[in-house]
Amino acid sequence: MKVKIRLAKGPHVKREGTRNQRLALGSAALLTPFSLMAFVLGVWRLAADMNWAKEFAFTEGPLSHWQVWMAAGFILQVAAVLLNRYGNPSAE
Repeated sequence: MKVKIRLAKGPHVKREGTRNQRLALGSAALLTPFSLMAFVLGVWRLAADMNWAKEFAFTEGPLSHWQVWMAAGFILQVAAVLLNRYGNPSAE
């Protein structure tokens, strides 16, 4: 005696659309304020060097240079833009 079990066909699995767009958009939304904060710290350090502001929070080490903060802000903003493009491919 043979028993045949027939199952309905379900939706096909798409291997191309496995991009995690929601995570990319959420990360980009969080990176933008961090980028702004890094730029503000860089401006604060630059103003402290010119005696326009009070003493900077970090007085020694690599975080005491305004160039480090500006570069970090730039890198974070570029990463946020790239993640936004990854998350919204049809926005262009």
